[in-house]
Amino acid sequence: MAEVANPRSAPQRLPQESLLLAADVGGTHARVGLLSRQPHGASPVTVLRYQRYACAEWPSLTAVLQHFVTYLDAPAPIDQCVVASAGYVLDDAIVNDNLAWPVSISDIRENLALDHLAVINDFEAVAWATQFLTDADTLPVIETSAPPQRGPVLVMGPGTGLGSAVLLPGQPHATVLATEAGQIALAPGNEREIEILRLLARERTHVAFEHALSGPGLRNLYRAISALRGTPAVLGEPSAITHAALMQSDAAAVEALEVFCGLLGSFVGDLVLLYGARGGVFLAGGILPQIRQLLLASRFRERFFNKGVMRPYLQQVPVRLMEHGQHGVIGAAGLALAGHVEAG
Repeated sequence: MAEVANPRSAPQRLPQESLLLAADVGGTHARVGLLSRQPHGASPVTVLRYQRYACAEWPSLTAVLQHFVTYLDAPAPIDQCVVASAGYVLDDAIVNDNLAWPVSISDIRENLALDHLAVINDFEAVAWATQFLTDADTLPVIETSAPPQRGPVLVMGPGTGLGSAVLLPGQPHATVLATEAGQIALAPGNEREIEILRLLARERTHVAFEHALSGPGLRNLYRAISALRGTPAVLGEPSAITHAALMQSDAAAVEALEVFCGLLGSFVGDLVLLYGARGGVFLAGGILPQIRQLLLASRFRERFFNKGVMRPYLQQVPVRLMEHGQHGVIGAAGLALAGHVEAG
């Protein structure tokens, strides 16, 4: 994560008494909240105001934040902000090809008169927020008979991109490891997936899991499968492909979602082994809640367990589906107030 401090004042830890503006920015939606510290309770912060914005309808992130603040009627001035976004900070910009527009850090800070603006990874924020979830907030995908184990917790999910982070238990606070696991090379698990990979490799020198497990990735799968079937790829948007699959109205779309869920199960199982995520898995992102019944009926579970001698290990790891909702802004604010935003 990066702290982008106002050059007029020395960088410092965000004051715990302040109101805090937090934004969770993805390629499709920006979720914005006004939060305050809650010393006692299940969550360290309370959401006072919350709004979700469609990024395509706004000219910039600055415009989104200005609109939110204008209609806040906040009880006190806001001079602290934390932005959770995929990508990384380079000079004055958040670099991420999946965002709807370039993001200028100085433009946000100056137009909102902020003393401090922190930028963190979006899945880092979601991972932090999983500490405050209850079972009622999630849907079981794979349940275990064994009691929950203490250990790393994997959080990942496909949306406009493929995000991933790991929550590491510790004292006095947990630590979050932001990752770029979505850029790991795509590993096919059967002959059909090998054929799909061959087609995807014609368009790029490196085929990552994100090129299959994301909104654009689902479109890649659909086009490749249509080509293999010898049928026209008539659907252009991931939402249309998803709808057609759910309605069973397009055979290539149905197969694309089946391949999507199988690859996802295999990849999540690999990441559990990689990070030793005995504490469980939370699936997030913008796509999975829309296809949850299809996901539950898919080969996700079969592929998740298909790791040879490690099958018994994986049978002890629960997998749950979470709605993105407010968790990104809660996690971003919680990380800042816990002092995990470092001066940069």
